[in-house]
Amino acid sequence: MSEEVKENTQPEFVMEKIYVKDLSLEIPHAPKIFLERTSPQIDVQLHTQANSVEDDAYEVVAVTTVTAKIEEKVMFLIEAKQAGIFRMRNVPTEEIEKVLAVMCPNILFPYLREVVSDVSVRAGFAPVLLNPINFDVVYQQQKQQSPAETTATAH
Repeated sequence: MSEEVKENTQPEFVMEKIYVKDLSLEIPHAPKIFLERTSPQIDVQLHTQANSVEDDAYEVVAVTTVTAKIEEKVMFLIEAKQAGIFRMRNVPTEEIEKVLAVMCPNILFPYLREVVSDVSVRAGFAPVLLNPINFDVVYQQQKQQSPAETTATAH
């Protein structure tokens, strides 16, 4: 019987669902922008958010905005939200934040990278390959910021 009790208290992590929550593509200067021969400057913004869905279920969303510009002219803009529902049982409360900020985004990021690359190619451009992100380092940097700084950077 003690083995049964032990099994029931083991930490459990389950991916319930991985999905694209939101996706948009804008090509404001089409079709003339396709005649440009200059390589665009690519700006990538990325952040994550996590929300409780149920007692032991959380939605984590990796959000990216990719903007390609030639000088001040926007070539294309891709906004993508790759989400997942993750269920955790018997995970120590102090570990949940790190799982949501590091482990879940690490799972979502390859899907997000594929969506962004696929959309840029389907739009008629070269693939945009998002560089790998070390979410553990990002998490540690956020933990070192003061609460006032965290609030300022969240907006």
